Amino acid sequence: MLVVIPTFNEAENIQPMLSALFLLPIEDLHVLIVDDNSPDGTGEIVEKLKKDNPGQIDVLHRIGKLGLGTAYISGFQYGLANGYDLIGQMDADFSHPPEKLVELVAAVQNGIDLAIGSRYIEGGSLDKDWPLWRKFLSGFGNFYARSILNLPVKDVTGGFRVWNGKLLERMSLDKIRSNGYVFQVEMLYVAWKVGCNYQEIPFYFADRKIGKSKMSFKIQAEAAINVWKLPGYHKDI
Repeated sequence: MLVVIPTFNEAENIQPMLSALFLLPIEDLHVLIVDDNSPDGTGEIVEKLKKDNPGQIDVLHRIGKLGLGTAYISGFQYGLANGYDLIGQMDADFSHPPEKLVELVAAVQNGIDLAIGSRYIEGGSLDKDWPLWRKFLSGFGNFYARSILNLPVKDVTGGFRVWNGKLLERMSLDKIRSNGYVFQVEMLYVAWKVGCNYQEIPFYFADRKIGKSKMSFKIQAEAAINVWKLPGYHKDI
């Protein structure tokens, strides 16, 4: 399987994350880093790790900060072009616990089209040290998008997922238009529209310990507006 990890200034996290992934009991695990020309040298670190782990790591170097959506689409297209049956997505900052990837992979191997790491089902939760306002904002944003699009999934905004490659092929990735926070919602919306079975697997979302979060109020406000556009983007499905 292939795990796609977009990076921007994750120099301190990327080696520990890759080490943790390669300790997992997942057969033929490969990782693709999509780096947006990180000023802190993340891409160069991955190039060195690639040499130390031949055949397990690859990296796409992009010319700048081009956005989360295009990073994942590039990674998914790379995975499909190289024949991967399972394609995962996750962050580099350990907010998505690597050990939970084993459960997500197992679900897809057992016939699920899409396994979703979920903060909003029983057993899942947000960082215990987050203030109440931040937990409310996260929960409300998820409820808001889910309600507008009439999606049955409990966690529609998270980015910890494993896809069956055949589902991604049915989704016409070149028609995905979102490039920010709402990208995760659009991918799930299209997956649901083309017909998929899914399973949500609970996990504890821990805030990053190293580095700076890319999330901002501006990004969340933009997502709130763009959610309304998704049905129009995909009315032909």
